[in-house]
Amino acid sequence: MAEVATFATSDQLLVVIDPVARRMDGESVRIAKDVLSAGAATKVCLPDGPDEFARALARRGSRRPVVVGDDSALVRAVSLLHRQRELTDCVLSVVPVGAMLTLAGSLGVPTGAVAAARAALDGVERRLDVLVDDSDGVVLGGLRIPPVHAVGAGAAEGAESGVPWLRSARSLVRALGATRPSREPAVAPPAAGPARLRVEVDGVTLVDLDQPVREVAVAPGPVGSAAVEVHPVPVGAEAVPLRATGRQITVSGADFRYRADATVSGPVRRRTWTLREGALGLMLPG
Repeated sequence: MAEVATFATSDQLLVVIDPVARRMDGESVRIAKDVLSAGAATKVCLPDGPDEFARALARRGSRRPVVVGDDSALVRAVSLLHRQRELTDCVLSVVPVGAMLTLAGSLGVPTGAVAAARAALDGVERRLDVLVDDSDGVVLGGLRIPPVHAVGAGAAEGAESGVPWLRSARSLVRALGATRPSREPAVAPPAAGPARLRVEVDGVTLVDLDQPVREVAVAPGPVGSAAVEVHPVPVGAEAVPLRATGRQITVSGADFRYRADATVSGPVRRRTWTLREGALGLMLPG
């Protein structure tokens, strides 16, 4: 892992540049590095892979971390900080560089290198809600059952096209100062048909195993709660979506896969997500 120290005034920053960003858009990486180095004392780390990326964050000391990379790099950094139990005490900055920037943009981060670097230097800290599951995974933008199989920037738009209520909830969060990313694994799971799932919100059953569903969507919603939307399989007339808000969501039943931010997980038979209010501190434009 290469490290380059540069010195300026103001904050002490640790700039961790994801290797995928360096390969895909070296010019944007250079611009971001120049802007950051001109405005603060920076230590630039160039990890070659996930292990070095993790070590760089773990050894940041008092330096404020700035991640230069795509949605996957953002999720990786937040997950590492969470597992180290340092997420709530850390203020993270992101300079989105790469092909998949939907998640960063939905959280309010500028998707241009110069604007994002300036926000890292001169922005304000916003505390955003996240979802944490019972396997210690972190969700920033939302999750969907079954997972979305589309690839590219349009995947996020397509994934939310059937759940405008969740889009409105996410818009409210962004307006108050908090969809889905679209990076897909090389081989997507096979398309799933209707599922029989029990969805519970704060201990109250929203849908049970006797009612097959074609989609479940969960996202941090109005501040302090998660927004849940379930689409039952229609019988005759189109079924009305079932909606609720709460702080703890449990899905159980037949084996299911789900997409949370940049990753498809499963199969699992039960998963619980709990809202952690204000768990993520993110530097955003003032």
